Amino acid sequence: MGESINSGVLAKWHVKDGDTVKKDQPLFELETDKITSEGSAEAAGKIFLKVAAGAEVKIGQLVASIDTAASAVPASAVPLPAPAEAAKTASPSKALATDGSPAVRRLATETGVDPASITGTGKAGRVTKGDMLAAAPAAAGPGSEVKGNGSPASAPAPVSSPSPLTPNPAPAASAGERQTRRKMTPLRQKIAQRLVAAQHEAAMLTTFNEVDMSGVMALRAKYQDDFVKKNGVKLGFMSFFVKAVVHALKEVAAVNAQIDGDTVIENHYYDIGVAVSTERGLMVPVVKNCDTLPMADVEKQIAAAAVKARDGKITLADLEGGVFTITNGGTFGSLLSTPIINPPQSAILGMHAINERPMAVNGQVVIRPMMYVALSYDHRLVDGKQAVTFLVKVKQALEDPARLVIGI
Repeated sequence: MGESINSGVLAKWHVKDGDTVKKDQPLFELETDKITSEGSAEAAGKIFLKVAAGAEVKIGQLVASIDTAASAVPASAVPLPAPAEAAKTASPSKALATDGSPAVRRLATETGVDPASITGTGKAGRVTKGDMLAAAPAAAGPGSEVKGNGSPASAPAPVSSPSPLTPNPAPAASAGERQTRRKMTPLRQKIAQRLVAAQHEAAMLTTFNEVDMSGVMALRAKYQDDFVKKNGVKLGFMSFFVKAVVHALKEVAAVNAQIDGDTVIENHYYDIGVAVSTERGLMVPVVKNCDTLPMADVEKQIAAAAVKARDGKITLADLEGGVFTITNGGTFGSLLSTPIINPPQSAILGMHAINERPMAVNGQVVIRPMMYVALSYDHRLVDGKQAVTFLVKVKQALEDPARLVIGI
């Protein structure tokens, strides 16, 4: 779980005391102040629960035992082709593509993706859990965008704003009951603490602008079919915003920095966090090396992160190291907001809904698809001129996407 995590809450059991379980079967969900993870059966047999749902447990504590002698249950797995069959239906590299790990087998069952059809990035070309997650969005249908709940959507991007906190699912109220009470989860408590700390510790200001999305929308319409055919994923708005942010960070380096006590840390890499709203709360998975990734890979990684967040598969490594965050309240219809900085970062970009509005262009009134954008920044480190310049660079790159290609 990581050295910083000592305990958590066993939020939910997926099995009952005395049930017969299969190897690799999901057993419980563990909520900590950082992530929600899933525990699976290490063996097949009869399970005996030691801890009730909702109890706080220490990392390493015994929560259940499995009597392997009670039932000879076959392991839960996706049948992999026998070596002889694999040799007939696939190349040697494909026949050895999967290591048959529990995570790979489980994801194959859940997504329907055949591990043998994927080019593995693991040792000796083996398919890893990350390979399966990256392939999962494409299996949902060409071009489908994944929201935080993992469902296909036509919304601009699979993210939400950190400012409005999505409430935890509340227990149903009894007839005539005026109130219900429930304990905040560790993840919800941590989110609340971080948001309050960000407002108290940073000299936070927000600057606004508006973006004519005609250029991006026209480019997507022109190349969408070819993009989907080549990459198996839809060209969404988010990859344009990620690339525009990287472009602006290179132009205004002060925004790509952070404060550590009395020291300024200047970052020379471009790992961008994308806020995702889930039933368990807000998470900000980080897409690494966005300056070198093609747009297709940016879209794939964002979609895969949304699926992992929905399924409780997010790890600490997925959430660490971001230098800047993008959040999109427009997914839920927000017209304008002031996003809160994600510490220790120095700025965050808020996207909003795209609405057609009358605009004055060359002395004529025309209807254009417009989006308000907001940049919240830490004034201790970023001056007003730098913040405004940064947002203008983002606006210019989106209104004329060719700037992203030629670097101006």
